[in-house]
Amino acid sequence: MNHDELLELLDTLIECWENEVVEFKRGKKEFSLSDIGKYFSAISNEANLRGQSFGWLVFGIDDKTRQVIGTDYKAKSSERIQAVSQQISQDTQPTITFRSIFELQHPKGGVVMFQIPAAPKGSPISYNGHYYARAGESLVALGLDKLNEINQQEKWIDWSAQIVSEATINDLDPDALNKAKQGFARKMDQRLESQAVLELDDLDFLNRARLTENGKITRSTLLLLGKPESARFLSPHPAAMVWSLEAEERAYEHFYPPFLLTSTQLYQKIRNFQIRILPDDELIPVEIDKYNQRVVLEALHNCIAHQDYTKNSRIIVSEKIDRLIFESEGSFFEGKPVDYVTEERRPKKYRNYKLAQAMVQLNMIDTMGYGIHEMYEKQAKRYLPLPDYDLTMPQAVKLIIYGDVVDPAYSKLLIKNTDLSIMEIIALDRVQKGQNISKSMAKELQRKNLIEGRRPNYYVSSSVAEATNKKAKYIRNRIQDDTFYMQLILDYIDKYECATRPDIDSLLIPTLSEVLDEKQKVTKIGHLLTKLRKTEKIENVGVGRYSKWVMK
Repeated sequence: MNHDELLELLDTLIECWENEVVEFKRGKKEFSLSDIGKYFSAISNEANLRGQSFGWLVFGIDDKTRQVIGTDYKAKSSERIQAVSQQISQDTQPTITFRSIFELQHPKGGVVMFQIPAAPKGSPISYNGHYYARAGESLVALGLDKLNEINQQEKWIDWSAQIVSEATINDLDPDALNKAKQGFARKMDQRLESQAVLELDDLDFLNRARLTENGKITRSTLLLLGKPESARFLSPHPAAMVWSLEAEERAYEHFYPPFLLTSTQLYQKIRNFQIRILPDDELIPVEIDKYNQRVVLEALHNCIAHQDYTKNSRIIVSEKIDRLIFESEGSFFEGKPVDYVTEERRPKKYRNYKLAQAMVQLNMIDTMGYGIHEMYEKQAKRYLPLPDYDLTMPQAVKLIIYGDVVDPAYSKLLIKNTDLSIMEIIALDRVQKGQNISKSMAKELQRKNLIEGRRPNYYVSSSVAEATNKKAKYIRNRIQDDTFYMQLILDYIDKYECATRPDIDSLLIPTLSEVLDEKQKVTKIGHLLTKLRKTEKIENVGVGRYSKWVMK
């Protein structure tokens, strides 16, 4: 990287701030080699777990003000830096060293950037015999769960391909079997006549569709086509998907195999009315469905195909007022979502190869990585915010699909400008959500009069007042996760040592969504207090009007 590229990289790292694979330090002369070694081990291990090629340790940044202050640590050409690199190589197991050490002359002072390679597959990195990891911005010991995950990387076994010897074809759902044949017929329409597929013997069909292994029922067969009671063969995995409505009303429902049928049944539970977008200078609004069926099923089928079933966890679909949230266990298996959005990458391997292979044959997913690209493309063509992948949880993936406008200016721009590239749309989407974009992309969007403002406070070009009013209404109506409100309660009690119910009502009622009436807000606060009490975070002391909440 040249000097300008390093400057832009540093700006991006600072804007995103510290996470498990980036650490900022002042980098004083006395910064110990031991601490460098511990951070090296931690960042290397975390990069491995998150599918990153490397992480960063950066000297010359004030970790409180987030400003470049310069470092008096010696430049990379000095004997000291060379000695640090050699010592790290000697004290890490397996032996590994910095990929590169960059010295950057920033206008506010010198910066030294250590590029730390990810731990090799199957080999966690220790420093002086100890394994380290990160918990947010903190340096901690590498937990047993993370240690086991790295150790098992080279001992990967396809959970979905395992034969279930006790199961027979009688454990399969007849309706799911017929539906599977129809999907297979559509997939194979260039090679086989549809009628010929539908007339196949059941076992012959299962073999051709790669649902069985040498005629034997597999876990994949039961997940996709098994009767609900066949889930017992998959124990201890619960083999379940949960739909949860978390809006002005509350509801939930569990869905079990056959997932080929019940994934559609789950979709049908989602409230999918039409919404309107009014373009500038027009009287007739654009009407679209809140959610696109193909986008929702693509997201849900991806959860089924790529979940880490060894974690014995359910797939959760949470329906909020303005979005759907899909959660499944298992880190993103290969690469990053944006790689597939831009079609720069094709997956080389799958966590559940047998299951993915079968779902392709049934026309549920594709194995070329086009699914993510298609989800983004369809959202853009419907003028709605693009999906967001939240990969901050170490061993889980959260996907957010929006069902309403965030910034009207963004939607109106997409209606007017039909020739935008996917990268430009992604950048505009990040701007409307208050996220960072690169300097080069910002310059290009400003040149095209698509965004206004100054870095980092850009906004989409349009009626600023209208956009601001819409954003404010959106924030007021949005229902936050319960954890957000519970943390407010805990912070209040921590600061003032106790809180009465009127204190907590005064704290939370103004922050709760405006779609809730006063009675619903009071009821919700009661539920939050109950949840905190049951988790033994707080307890109630006193009687009647003298009662108060304190830390447990």
